[in-house]
This record gives sequence, C-alpha cells and structure tokens, in this order.
Amino acid sequence: MQSTRSDPINAETLESISAYVQTGNGNLNWTCPFVLPGWLAAWWPHFSMDWKPYLFSVHHQGNLAGIAPLMRSGRFARLIGDRNVCDHMDVAVAPSRGDPFCRKLLDHLAQDGVDQLVLSPVREDSAVMTHLLPAAERWGARISSEPEAQLHALSLPDSWKKYLQGLSGKERHEIRRKFRRLDAAGKVNLRCIEDPDLVPDAMEKFISLFRANRKDKAAFMTGSMPAFFRSLALNLASGGLLKLYFLDLDDRTIAATFCIAHRSTVYLYNNGYDDAFRSLSVGLLSKVLTIKDSIRNGWRIYDFLKGTEAYKRRLGGKPINIVRCVIALNH
Repeated sequence: MQSTRSDPINAETLESISAYVQTGNGNLNWTCPFVLPGWLAAWWPHFSMDWKPYLFSVHHQGNLAGIAPLMRSGRFARLIGDRNVCDHMDVAVAPSRGDPFCRKLLDHLAQDGVDQLVLSPVREDSAVMTHLLPAAERWGARISSEPEAQLHALSLPDSWKKYLQGLSGKERHEIRRKFRRLDAAGKVNLRCIEDPDLVPDAMEKFISLFRANRKDKAAFMTGSMPAFFRSLALNLASGGLLKLYFLDLDDRTIAATFCIAHRSTVYLYNNGYDDAFRSLSVGLLSKVLTIKDSIRNGWRIYDFLKGTEAYKRRLGGKPINIVRCVIALNH
C-alpha cells in the first residue's frame, strides 16, 4: 500500500510500530502484552505460515489514533498471533480517539477488499470489545461474538499479609503448611532473571524443566516452539518486560516460572518444575512466590492468564471471559 505519514491510514511494518512504543507516540494504550512489537517479532517467523503482514496506523486530525496489528490471507484479515501462544490480543487505541480509529479502519478494510475480520481471542474488556465492535455495528457490519475461554486475574494488595488474609482459611493454612514443608527440605531461594545477557542460558534451563514436567508439555515444546520461546524471552528482556523466576532448593534448580511484567500487571505465562520434587508442591509454590514478589515490587494486578485450573481461583483469581469476534464487512 502506498501512503505517507499525512494519510489517515498508513501501512506499517513490525519494525516501524516499535517506534510508537519506544517514543510513546500518541500515548497509545498498549494494554495487551501479546501485541507489543517485541512479541509480534518473535511470533511472526515461526507461526505466520501463508499470512501476510497487514499492519496500519490510523490518524485523526493530525494525531495518531491507533494501531491495528493485523495479518491477511485473501479476503480475510485477523489479529497477528494465535491462541496456542497468545492468551488474548487487541488493537492499540489512543485515549478519546477510539471512534475515529474504528471508523477509518473499517472504511479502509472494506475498500481494500477485506470481507471478514476475525478478532480472536480477545478479553471482554478489550479495545476490540469496547470500541471496535460497537463501532462496527454503527458502521453497518454484521458482527458475532461468543465466549471461548476464561482467564483469571488477581488484584494485588499492598502487603503479603493482606494477601494471605484475603484467601480462605483453608487455603491460607495449606499455603503455610506447604511452605513449612519446603523450608524443612533445604535452603529455599527465588531468583529472577531480567538481564538480556543472562537470558539464553536461563531459557535452556527453563525449557528443560518445562519439558521434564509433564508429557503434554514435552509434546508442546517441540518444532518451532523452543526457538519462539528463546526469541520471545530475549525480546521481552530487551524491553524490560521479562521476569524469569527460578526456585532453588540448596544448589538445585527445581522450578521455573516465565512471567511478563507490563504496565501495572504481572502475567503468569508458563511454568515448569522438576517432577522429582512434586511431593513438595514446588509447581504451586513457585507461582505463589512470584505473587509475593509482585506484591513486594508494587505491581497492581497478577494475571494467571487463560485456563480454568482450580488453583487460580484458590489463589484469589477472578474470572474474565475471553471472546471470539467476527466482523463481516462486505455482506
């Protein structure tokens, strides 16, 4: 697409949208970590297949209104990413410019021959749901949306003591009991890798623990997946977003937790542990320790991400729906 920076709609690349994040141009709400440029750059070479990049910046009255990180195949367009490794996705919209962003984006897609825009998975409180779908309905498109999954998120108090008090009595007792048993087994230490120079070696340990944890995880971490995780970790660390935790018992690393820290939220992306230490509940406790560290560092939200595992509710997570949306533009 031929365009200039003065056009209402400008074609972008994965490289060019990085500048919007780095400079804070337009004060965009990049609320979703799974559409940040570093994430997209890690995902694209491994999973894009026959899709073509189809990214746009939308401008209104000389100001940046939003970014649409899309990809296209024929007459279909969708958000860049996939549900296997992206828990939810979104568009990036500037405050108070949601309406012109949506209207101009929809006009452009229809004129450019896009029949169907697939937006999945997205949170029920995403910009897609709060801005784009209502705008598409006013625009005259046929829209459909349906819940397809849930995530669980926890509002963090300002102290570990308050967090424990907010749990059920039974869960509070169980956590304390499990920690006493772990402490009795040896010297316990939680360390966090954030330095990009340390990430390559740390990721080999993470991948090893992840594969050794369960057969289904070992099957998941094959093909392009290890290379994606390595690239992703480096990109996140370079942007100051990676928190790669390791739980050590004496001189042995027994669990690893891959977290993403973005804006006011810590996201629990993945976890693995040495199955020889299953009896010490190290899978659960390694996650609990990252909650404790998040509270200590003043983070406001701990997002357990997609999945309805019981421990997420027991540890205080509240459900948020993840939705699949389709906008039919030319019908």
